[in-house]
Amino acid sequence: MLRTLTDIFRRSFKTSATKVDSLGSWFLVPGSLRLIVLVLGSWLLVPTLLAQPRLRQPEIYFGVHGGVTASTVLFNPTVLNMQPITEACVLGGNGGFVFRWSGQKCCAIQVELNYLQRGWRENINLAVNPNNPPKDHPAYTRQLHYIEIPFLMHLYFGNSSFRGFLNLGPQIGYCVYDSGGQGTQSNITTHQYAAIDKPFDWGIAGGLGFYYRSKNAGVYQLEVRYNYALGNLFADDLSDHFQQSNPMELSINLAYLWEFH
Repeated sequence: MLRTLTDIFRRSFKTSATKVDSLGSWFLVPGSLRLIVLVLGSWLLVPTLLAQPRLRQPEIYFGVHGGVTASTVLFNPTVLNMQPITEACVLGGNGGFVFRWSGQKCCAIQVELNYLQRGWRENINLAVNPNNPPKDHPAYTRQLHYIEIPFLMHLYFGNSSFRGFLNLGPQIGYCVYDSGGQGTQSNITTHQYAAIDKPFDWGIAGGLGFYYRSKNAGVYQLEVRYNYALGNLFADDLSDHFQQSNPMELSINLAYLWEFH
């Protein structure tokens, strides 16, 4: 089961890597400018959402969710032992609380409080033979644990019982634990082994999924979500080594929600 999940995540990140390469110019834009663009873009959707028909009775949900994450970090300059990106993923977990309020048809506001594991992996053996790496040295892995708060627009479609949905919005977080890394370190690039300079995190999150609303037994939900941090882990001044060190992760989550009337 774990091997199957790893293969799925690696194939997904391979696709993501192609998209990141094609959008590289966007991610090189200064963080403050990206934030302004994202905030303005989100506000343009507000009039459309408020124009939706109002529900006779607001839908209010509270519940818990959790799942598995596959994460990595995009470094610029590139860390050689993390290429291809499918070899740089670390499996972890996430979980937390969900609050959702809907006053209009087809849209809602969702706020979460999550505990999230993310990090990256370096396979030192790739430097010896990229096509057929030996297994002489254990891979270097580093895990970072975050408290995270996403603020999401929840757009849904379907009937009263079965619905598909899209979640999209900003998120903030703070690193509360750093494992410091385990395994074989590279002697070519060593800047990534230092303590992180920026524990505060901010970024964007987007997810797709569906849920089933039972009459008396709550809401059962499945979601696939992609998170991309717009902040860097390490200092990014012109005099620093890394100009980009953005975490990103893909997760599969199950949730159970109670509906309050």
